Amino acid sequence: MRLSWLESRDETRLRAAALLPLAAVAGVVGGAARARRALTRAGVLGSVRLSGRVVSVGNLTLGGSGKTPTVAWIAGELHRRGHKVVIASRGYAGRRRDPVLVVSDGRFVRARAETAGDEPMVLAARAPGVPVLVGRDRALVGLRALSAFGADVLVLDDGFQHLRLQRDVDVVTVDGSFGFGNGRLLPRGPLREPIGALRYADAVGVVDGPLPESDAARVDGEAPAAYRFAARRRPRALRPLAGGDASSPGMLAGKEVGLLAALARPASFRRTLASLGAHVVAQRVFRDHHRYRARDLRGLAREAPLWVTTEKDAVKIVPGWVGRAEVRVLSIDLEIEDARGFADWLESRLR
Repeated sequence: MRLSWLESRDETRLRAAALLPLAAVAGVVGGAARARRALTRAGVLGSVRLSGRVVSVGNLTLGGSGKTPTVAWIAGELHRRGHKVVIASRGYAGRRRDPVLVVSDGRFVRARAETAGDEPMVLAARAPGVPVLVGRDRALVGLRALSAFGADVLVLDDGFQHLRLQRDVDVVTVDGSFGFGNGRLLPRGPLREPIGALRYADAVGVVDGPLPESDAARVDGEAPAAYRFAARRRPRALRPLAGGDASSPGMLAGKEVGLLAALARPASFRRTLASLGAHVVAQRVFRDHHRYRARDLRGLAREAPLWVTTEKDAVKIVPGWVGRAEVRVLSIDLEIEDARGFADWLESRLR
């Protein structure tokens, strides 16, 4: 079920009245988030400082802001510049027993999506040479990164609200087409904490912008001194789910396709397919981080001649589950405008 009020900027008085109970809960969420940051900064709530440098990449809204590809880009760029980098992720929806799981040692993937979660598996593929570790307590993950891999830089995936671990650089990404939605806190809106938290960001990146004017003004007001960068997600290749040669995403032009995804905002993926000239004639959409089962994929061939899914979904789908259906995986690269300038700024902060 899509919670349409999360992104609706204009609503009727009737809807606003109906959602008053959610607004009350959102007030509690906002108060708790402000108090937690204040108590952490005052030293009342403990935090850990690692001997290495820590770069956090996060966002203010639920999913879909481009933070995971930004993590992969930052980790890969710092690795190319000679740093010993390790990525730390919470591994949402993964089932694991160990407090720290090694998803990748930088050479080989050593875990599966069922135990690691989907995003760490994508990070392992998108940042070759960079170890990926998973754990709920990112401070503990950081200590393992230092001891086992000699890391001098730890990059946190989805770390903006993880205040237990002190960081040297906080990067916040914002989806340009979505912005801050209706600008309200969960569950009344998509915000995980008040927009005022942007004042703690060292850099703000807009992915697939520009932002709506009202949201751009909010960023200017709350984070006037933050480094700004712009990025775009670019479709790179289309490969068969079962493996084989990749083809150009341009092959989708004029074709009828089905959309298969478990994302926070599948509308963004639909726009990507439309931008490639595809006509979406069917879709199977599940909640974010959905754990696929064979029954979820029965009968695909009867609904569309070709199905397209994401890298995040592909790591959780067994090719045999799709039967006779043709399913392809769309790979997307992150292109950062003035990439060298951003990397130079980041490295200067880490010194």
